[in-house]
Amino acid sequence: MLRERILPFLIRRKYEVLLVALIQHLYIGIVLTDLLVYEQIVWPLNMFLLGVASIGLFEEKEKWRQRLKNILTLLVIGLPVTMVVVGRSNLLMLIISAVYVVYFVVIFTEIIRFLIRPSYINADIISAAACGYFLLIEMSVFVYSILFYLDVQAFSGVDPANPATAFMDLVYYSTITVTTIGYGDIAPISYSSRLIVSLFGMAAQFYSVVLVGILISKFTSGGGGVPESES
Repeated sequence: MLRERILPFLIRRKYEVLLVALIQHLYIGIVLTDLLVYEQIVWPLNMFLLGVASIGLFEEKEKWRQRLKNILTLLVIGLPVTMVVVGRSNLLMLIISAVYVVYFVVIFTEIIRFLIRPSYINADIISAAACGYFLLIEMSVFVYSILFYLDVQAFSGVDPANPATAFMDLVYYSTITVTTIGYGDIAPISYSSRLIVSLFGMAAQFYSVVLVGILISKFTSGGGGVPESES
């Protein structure tokens, strides 16, 4: 009964639900100051919520995509729990970061496939476009995390005290990089981190340019207002 009520909502409002889940995952540190609670409880809970929020994106897709997403969801929820049990280590954080990159790439791919397909514009298109931005930040955060856990000196200004402080610093840094604000309080130091950061900066600008083109083409295509469902 619960599934019959929730699943249609997750499918109908999939982009809005995913957008809210991405924002709360990235910026929960605004209201949560207890880093131990964040690391041991909120982090796995956040990933569970993201897993639920992304159900609608894959519900009507091919079975292999659903299985891949389900496997990755189990990993992104389970790995932080494993860290609580076995303790922190650079190797475990590298594995977590790599799995998270793959997870967000898979979701980002679905968003892009939706954005480029229909010739109309509606609330789903706007919400999906916003999701794309936050997914770029998610991907860059965990790519930077891989660099950070390979070499703690890869970035200046990142607090290495625990995974929660490093995560929040990298969310902040990824956000100001994607938005091209660039305060300079956190900066890449190694050559590899500088090049990868510059690559993400270009990717964000490319996404912005392509997104504007997609939205303009949908506005001018005469598709008007639009079907909620996807084929």
